[in-house]
Amino acid sequence: MVQHRLQPLLCPRSIAVVGASPRPGSFGRGCWEAVLETGFSGELFLVNPRYDEIEGRRCWPDLASLPQRVDHAALIVANARLESVFDATLAAGIPAATIFASGYLEGDGDPPLLQRLKAKAGRAGLLVCGGNGSGFTNRAEGVQVTLGGGRSSLGRGPVTLISQSGSIYLGLVQTDGRLGFNLTVSSGQEISVTAADYMDYALGLESTRAIALFLETIRDPQAFAAAADKAQAQGVPVVAVKVARTEESARMAVGHSGALAGDDAAHDAFFERHNVLRCGDIGEMIATLQLAIQPRALRRGGLVAMTDSGGEREHLVDLAAARGVPFAAIAPETKAKLAQRLEYGLEAANPLDAWGTGKDYVAIFLDCWQALMADPEAAMGLWVADMRDSEAYRKHFIAGAEAICRRSGKPMAFATCVPGGIVHETARRLYDLGIPFIEGLETAVAATAHIMAWRKRRECPAMAPPDGPGAATVARWRRRLGAGGPLGEGEGLALAHDFGLPAVETIAVASAEEAVAAARRLATPVALKSARAGLAHKSDAGGVHLGLEDAGAMRDAYGALAAGLGPHCLVQPMAPAGTETVFGLVQDGQFGPLVLVGAGGILVEALRDSVLAVPPFDARFARRLIDRLAMRPLLDGVRGRAAADIDALAQALARFSVLVACLGDMLAEFELNPVIAGPQGVLAVDALLRLKEERA
Repeated sequence: MVQHRLQPLLCPRSIAVVGASPRPGSFGRGCWEAVLETGFSGELFLVNPRYDEIEGRRCWPDLASLPQRVDHAALIVANARLESVFDATLAAGIPAATIFASGYLEGDGDPPLLQRLKAKAGRAGLLVCGGNGSGFTNRAEGVQVTLGGGRSSLGRGPVTLISQSGSIYLGLVQTDGRLGFNLTVSSGQEISVTAADYMDYALGLESTRAIALFLETIRDPQAFAAAADKAQAQGVPVVAVKVARTEESARMAVGHSGALAGDDAAHDAFFERHNVLRCGDIGEMIATLQLAIQPRALRRGGLVAMTDSGGEREHLVDLAAARGVPFAAIAPETKAKLAQRLEYGLEAANPLDAWGTGKDYVAIFLDCWQALMADPEAAMGLWVADMRDSEAYRKHFIAGAEAICRRSGKPMAFATCVPGGIVHETARRLYDLGIPFIEGLETAVAATAHIMAWRKRRECPAMAPPDGPGAATVARWRRRLGAGGPLGEGEGLALAHDFGLPAVETIAVASAEEAVAAARRLATPVALKSARAGLAHKSDAGGVHLGLEDAGAMRDAYGALAAGLGPHCLVQPMAPAGTETVFGLVQDGQFGPLVLVGAGGILVEALRDSVLAVPPFDARFARRLIDRLAMRPLLDGVRGRAAADIDALAQALARFSVLVACLGDMLAEFELNPVIAGPQGVLAVDALLRLKEERA
């Protein structure tokens, strides 16, 4: 038995079913029958004031009348009675409950019922599964609290499922055997127990080899991150479908960064940091889980694949390129073995089209598969075959493929090119052999991409962000930010400089003569910018004059700025040529301060080319972010321009991430735009700072 704080909820020794019924087909009957169906060894109490007994079992009028305090109460009651029964559960000192009702009341007060229940559960420490869910089945511990039986009869397996949707939950637990579960939880509204808590419990079960999540939201990001990190340390992939991808961010952003990033991008960043594999739909999640739980370890290297059609082969190559799945660079010896067996006109290559005229096809396919799987660069194999009922001859592949898979010690999967092309008897046989059978080539390639990405991230060295500027410097800036008041570009660039980012030298001036003197000190040509507080986009307001080369030009420019935008200005040397990028701090409502990097300068909003990441991170991770940008080829130099120093850009971005981690709780926005990347390094040229309205 798992020793965990959720034990009264997920592995109770006694259960009371409130709303128990003798009526066939009712939820009140289905719930207590489901408890018995598992062979539950604890005590079961039926509660309903309308009955003295049900099917020979004594029925108690209420929780207060029970002869003992039970561990768990299953509340099969309507919304109108939910709060009173909930209060009775608390009064009885019961530590855990499952709620199936939605918790929505017509004409409800303020706060509404759900908020009242959450507050009460929080004060009492009551563990609640639900509401608005379908309960749970703990196959590993032999107990279930659901609205009906039948699910415990499905085979046990290594997958934990946690779903915030009851319908998705029911659909997944009743799949055709592709996945076997040890624990399934319909977490619903997560009144007091979140997906993160269930993940932590599952990681204490020896049988857990993968965790599947269907999420509408992440209610406790910090606990979720801890559970996901624990899963990675234990070698347990976490595979998620997170819906509501198109919800727009509610932030009001003065700068560009907030407008570039939406809530969904923040989830992507959060999942990447904690190695959660995000899938686009349920089919993709199932396929990824199939690969995650197959019994053979994924090796280093790339994919080997075999088809029986040139068109399928081309389709596979296209899909793999789109998903970034690498094909193994097979050895010359492997190519020679393939060439010896292939019919004339077929290319000895990976991926392989092995179908010729059909002569001796079984032996040819198996010999070729043996050669591919044995190649030292093969990490795993994918055999594409539409094994329909009308094409039973392909079943001859199965025994040979299984022997080859076992001999190589490497994972493999069969995949149909066309969804729905599976012979289900064949599929079940393959599942028993530890070989997944995946419906649809695109789904199979997506799953392969996920599992290879998971392996790659696990192999990466531990994150090693650069050192910050020291406690005294951080404390000084926290005092300055805490003091409030407007912060101009000069202070923003000074802040960046203190955290180790190269920033353009800046001199604040308040008169034409000071401006001329600053220009002489910096050496022409220079730029003159307005330092007016709150001016976010200086160029749009005519607040920037560039390339000033003499005292007369400086006086004229200063006069124009002072007349329109005030006397306070900044003088800077003209920045060197290079590729413009943007570094930004973005505040997310769930995950807090995030780092944004993207194409910068005046095209920042037009291109909308950016990625988000959770700070802090190191230069290696920063390089990975930069490589993802659509503008990345520009950094390598185009049309005779010199290539930028990518290492310097990555190091600067890593240092910016440390700044965000140290001070992000005090800033609404911080944007360096542009950060110019050139052959001699990088330089931050402009800064925008905005404090949070609420300051500690």
